[in-house]
Amino acid sequence: MIDLKFLRENPDVVRESQRTRGEDPSLVDKLLAADETRRDAIQKADQLRQEQNGFGKKIGQASPAERPALIEESTALKARLKDAEAAQRDAEQAVFDIQMQLGNVVEGAPAGGEDDFVVVEEVGEKTTFDFEPKDHLDIAENLDILDMERGAKVSGSRFYFLKGLGAQLQLAMMNLAAQKAIEHGFTLMITPVIVRPETMQGTGFLGQHSDEIYYLQEDNQYLVGTSEVALAGYHSDEIIDLSNGPLHYAGWSSCFRREAGSYGKDTRGIIRVHQFDKLEMFVYCKPEDAEAQHQALLNMERDMLAAIEVPYRIIDIAGGDLGSSAARKFDTEAWIPTQNTYRELTSTSNCTTFQARRLKIRYRDEDGRTQIAATLNGTLATTRWLVAILENHQQADGSVIIPAALRPFMGGIERITK
Repeated sequence: MIDLKFLRENPDVVRESQRTRGEDPSLVDKLLAADETRRDAIQKADQLRQEQNGFGKKIGQASPAERPALIEESTALKARLKDAEAAQRDAEQAVFDIQMQLGNVVEGAPAGGEDDFVVVEEVGEKTTFDFEPKDHLDIAENLDILDMERGAKVSGSRFYFLKGLGAQLQLAMMNLAAQKAIEHGFTLMITPVIVRPETMQGTGFLGQHSDEIYYLQEDNQYLVGTSEVALAGYHSDEIIDLSNGPLHYAGWSSCFRREAGSYGKDTRGIIRVHQFDKLEMFVYCKPEDAEAQHQALLNMERDMLAAIEVPYRIIDIAGGDLGSSAARKFDTEAWIPTQNTYRELTSTSNCTTFQARRLKIRYRDEDGRTQIAATLNGTLATTRWLVAILENHQQADGSVIIPAALRPFMGGIERITK
């Protein structure tokens, strides 16, 4: 949710942000008009409250002859106040409804849509082979570490079983990510995977892409697509202590996505699935520290990608592909040899005060006044990484070399063989 004070003082900035996102800039003017109506309604209701408060004294001091007329006038004033308060509520709701349609104010991202990203850097040489490489599904099925067929039989398309060393490989990757997060001062959390609507809405996931979310209708709750949601809600409606610096959490959870808009895309293997595991970093900080924290999260992702020894690139995501909450987002994409392209492994987003304002997460500044905190998130490991590991570390005999950093979490095993 954007700051109304910022909007009033910088309407052109917000209009330009809307254009960068490819969204409707006229919403800015609609919100400004609704905000003006809201402020007028508040002023009128406040004036009537003051008048009503004064009537108590008047009636108490009035003579018996004056009292009936004053009581009648007070009754009429109460009715006017009731109408004014109803008008105030309606005006506030109108502002809220338009606010919820506006994405965060873009900060530095290029304009455009999904294909308009800017490449920031490429790291490592693209993997080449002196044999015909197999894709991750052929590799995994040949090694008997992944079963898509029975996953579909049990649960439907885009489900799977990780087996044996495949399951161990994922756990090794997740445990390495958890270890690195702890070493950087993050508090490790096992988070809920079901949240209330106000938590899901507060993080900005019930907007344009709400059809991607699993909704439990009988319980009026949602399955999360990332532990970001639960971690953002963790301090909702609280005043947090940032006097000693940002708060860092790392959430480990299963995640669930309907992939409603992905019919026919990535139907082979585990690139795009309905259920996966993920370790998500989450930061609460003062707004002035958010940009530095964003770079710190990106550097941690760089470190983790170096540990699994795959070539990758970092891209600056365009405004139209940011999602509503992010002001800026960087993705890291690993080289996938059999697709001859880079595919997303992680993203890290600076959500500035957008989520915290919705969720009423505040801190006290040096003067003791409450201010809205900033939030950031970034992925440190997820199931999809197995695709990059298997394809880039495959050998001619069908085996897969386990990256050295993962071996301590797999009992020292160096290679997955048939």
